[in-house]
Amino acid sequence: MCRHLGYLGPAVPVAALVHDPPHSLVRQSYAPRDMRGGGTVNVDGYGVGWYPAPGGPAVRYRRAGTIWSDENLLALSRVTVSGAVLAAVRSATVGMPVADTACAPFTDGRWLFSHNGRVADWPESVVDVAKTLPVATLLTVDAPTDAALLWALVRSRLAAGAAPGAALASVVSEVAAAAPGSRLNLLLTDGTVLAGTTWTHSLWVRSGDGAVTVASEPLDDDPRWREVPDGHVVTADVSTVDVQRIGRG
Repeated sequence: MCRHLGYLGPAVPVAALVHDPPHSLVRQSYAPRDMRGGGTVNVDGYGVGWYPAPGGPAVRYRRAGTIWSDENLLALSRVTVSGAVLAAVRSATVGMPVADTACAPFTDGRWLFSHNGRVADWPESVVDVAKTLPVATLLTVDAPTDAALLWALVRSRLAAGAAPGAALASVVSEVAAAAPGSRLNLLLTDGTVLAGTTWTHSLWVRSGDGAVTVASEPLDDDPRWREVPDGHVVTADVSTVDVQRIGRG
């Protein structure tokens, strides 16, 4: 599986989220605490997305390989400041490609998206689900992976007017029904709101002081971290956190 995080709040260096905390995303890439049987390390890629200007499009940096060995990312993270960040490290499912294009975050305009988990019995289990998308969409996904298909499904719902949390919950419910046993922790932001799901994997949220962080694992020992129950969707901004149960299809 993977590890990911999203942050909204006062502008901070990207390194303050990805590199510096005691249990930073970099540390989680090689010493995760709660993979729940979904692998042991996250060495198959990584990516960071942020917003250079509030209200503007997202910028993304992603690579295959190990995040801790990328000195360029470390240097960039020290000088890049943003009030909205989504970052991820990847543990590739067996049989799926290890390539830059397979790494989160996936992006479209202001949206950034990540998937922590796997679609069970890929790809046969979701053939009928994929058929609901236009052929052109399927032909232009970033990579032949479950995460890229999930992103295409989420985008279709966003384009139809669904709110971020509702779009994620709808995709999780539909894919879980088609592919029982899937792990579907999704994370999405447009720079103003964060939405994330828990589906057989861990997710935590910390809010306060005008900021909110959603992450696979707590980045530190701050007592404000709260675990999101399994089978739920969390929608948060800098002032509110809402947690709702996801329907089971």
